[in-house]
Amino acid sequence: MPETAVSPVLAAWEACDKTDTLFVLICTVICWTIVPTVGIAYSGYTWKRNALHAAMPSILTIATCSIQWFIVGYTLAYGEGGWFFGSLKHFFHKGVLSEPIGTIPSILFSEFQLVFEATVCAIAVGGFCERGRLLPVIPFILLWATFVYCPLAHMAWGGGLLGENLGVLDFAGGTPVHVCSGATATAISIYLSYPLFRSRKSDVRTPTHIRIHRPGNSFFQLLALVIIWGSWLAFDAGTTLALNFQSVMALCVTNLCAASGALTWNLITFYETGKWSVDSTFMGAISGLVMITPSAGFIDMPTACFFGIFGAALCRQALRIKFTKFAHHWRWVDNGDTFATHCIGGVAATIMTGLFAKKEVAAYGGVEVAGGVIFDGNLRQLWVQMVGVIVGFTWAFCGSYIIIALIDCVPGFEVLAVDKHISQGLDMNEVEEFLGNLEYPDEVDYAPTARGNIFLE
Repeated sequence: MPETAVSPVLAAWEACDKTDTLFVLICTVICWTIVPTVGIAYSGYTWKRNALHAAMPSILTIATCSIQWFIVGYTLAYGEGGWFFGSLKHFFHKGVLSEPIGTIPSILFSEFQLVFEATVCAIAVGGFCERGRLLPVIPFILLWATFVYCPLAHMAWGGGLLGENLGVLDFAGGTPVHVCSGATATAISIYLSYPLFRSRKSDVRTPTHIRIHRPGNSFFQLLALVIIWGSWLAFDAGTTLALNFQSVMALCVTNLCAASGALTWNLITFYETGKWSVDSTFMGAISGLVMITPSAGFIDMPTACFFGIFGAALCRQALRIKFTKFAHHWRWVDNGDTFATHCIGGVAATIMTGLFAKKEVAAYGGVEVAGGVIFDGNLRQLWVQMVGVIVGFTWAFCGSYIIIALIDCVPGFEVLAVDKHISQGLDMNEVEEFLGNLEYPDEVDYAPTARGNIFLE
């Protein structure tokens, strides 16, 4: 019998390393859980009558981003191209099957990077918490993923301006993940406080500050803490795209940084109040995970421990802004704490990577870098990281603000919820179900706006 010809797809598959493929496949599945868990975390933050409304954007994110990434997102981020956008070579995932990228199939590489996009988006849309409508979230995700995230991913990792040309060190997403999500959430929040178009002109919508309240559900925060902390180990380890010592090292420094951040934040809270706090543990761990993301493949264990301590102290101070009279007067709302942790922490982490990166550690994965200022005397890396932060924040903030403003121009897509719905709780008006009971003894006197009415200071 004549020999059966091997198809090009199977021939390419045989060229892939099966161990590395299995490793990245497992990391992808684990990291996927981060996306809906971000919504669970926001449910824990928010007023109990907004809990499900706060979780829904993350579910919309994974569905919408999966389609966007398949059609155009992957090719814009990782297609060959210029400084800002990839080409349309892989439009509708054309040619993205088993051809190796490194040692894994290109379609698996694409799926792993999709999880990155969806994670960033899920964090970013936290800016809609407690004030924004759900309907505009879907077009926002589509436009934001296409014109904000994908260009930033291309600039950092796809051969664009920041990584390939400028030399910014960003292992797993200081700028494309944390600075981008923090800047986006901040742009959304500012627009909801000071809308320009239909939300401003509406007779039933009054932009206002949202009163501070305690986290609505500590169990949701505890659940989110466990899942995100554990999954982020795979997030950073899988970024190597191969099972090598750098992936092992990335996992270990990630865990240590999160641990030192969680303990630091909690100890400060205990010093101030005499009590331990799930909220403080969660916030400290998140600040540690933010701090380690851009540097996980470039720093050693002692440095990672220091990053966690520094990040927790810094982000905790940034969090105090929302409790000030200044925040109330200027309608500053950061109820998802995205600005304090992801934006401020992401900026600090990216810059500190330029200070503490070690070329010896990068070499664990066969990567050659010039290192940072402190250990390798590379002063240039510091200003390169600063430029990366400025470009990333400006691109994400301005792009997100323009997108949400344009959506707000469309009849029926007003981004700000109406006054009555905000006062009653968005779960009663935006979704069909509820997370738990609507009546709680500790909330008898609480209303999201002062004296229970929407008003301007």
